[in-house]
Amino acid sequence: MAAVPTTPPQSYENHPYFTQITITHHPTPTSPPTIPVVTLQRPDRLNAFTLRMADELQTAFTLFTADVRVRAIVLTGSGPRAFCAGVDLNSGILDDPVAKLPGTHRDEGGQVAMSIYKCHKPVIAAIQGSAVGIGITMTLPCTIRIARKGARIAFPFTQRGLIPEACSSWFLPKLIGHSRAMHILTTGETLPAQHKLLDGLFSEVIEGPPEKVLERGVQIAEGISGKTSLVSTYLTKVLMWRGPGTAEETHLLDSEIIYQMFAGVDKEEGLRSFLEKREPKFPGVVPRDLPKNLVPWWEEVDVAFPPKKIDSKL
Repeated sequence: MAAVPTTPPQSYENHPYFTQITITHHPTPTSPPTIPVVTLQRPDRLNAFTLRMADELQTAFTLFTADVRVRAIVLTGSGPRAFCAGVDLNSGILDDPVAKLPGTHRDEGGQVAMSIYKCHKPVIAAIQGSAVGIGITMTLPCTIRIARKGARIAFPFTQRGLIPEACSSWFLPKLIGHSRAMHILTTGETLPAQHKLLDGLFSEVIEGPPEKVLERGVQIAEGISGKTSLVSTYLTKVLMWRGPGTAEETHLLDSEIIYQMFAGVDKEEGLRSFLEKREPKFPGVVPRDLPKNLVPWWEEVDVAFPPKKIDSKL
């Protein structure tokens, strides 16, 4: 088994560490990894989730955060039937954890969700088939979710004698509202992606063959990569997820952020490219070009066990 990469590789294509996911460079294998496409690669098992897949996804998203070449990420599944059918029941994830020391267990789905949540780059989930359990909860911290019309979506935890995992009880109400989230999580029922109870979870529900979902996901990623500032998209994300509790506190915070950004390299390029009627080439990177002495304004919590570190190439 190949060693875990600790710095972003020159190419993610065919990297020997990744065996249950594949990472391709868009638009061609020889392109820089500006838009890596991450594919859950267990089509014979409907891309069911395993401990190994969890490790590979965490590693990939941590590398993407450190990799200054990456500007947007697409996450999808292999094959037409399923994005991810949930946990592989033969993978050992659901084994009795009593042997672990108290306080040391970390839900593997939650660890994947945290790696996406903390990723500095926008992530588009292109859900081309059914997404069940961890198959849908891992996508909740993604920046954008799109799905194929008719794809079966399920949060079946109460029907399995479990609770919603991967921080989904925190993410889902914020995405679709408390009432609908309570209905879905309590009943555990399976719904088509276009069902009214799921309104707001997917920004687009796409008709047609499964490949159209990935095509649209890549198109969205291209727009983000080519037209937006990494610093701006990251700050927008954390303001929405980690913002203060009141409008007044938010006003004070975003006033200070935008004041510092007036002098930033991305604002200068944004205005110049607009006036010159050309696509921008934003030079700013995270965390180097974030407003000084402001980020993070929230309390950081280390949820890793044991803690993991990936070296950045800033």
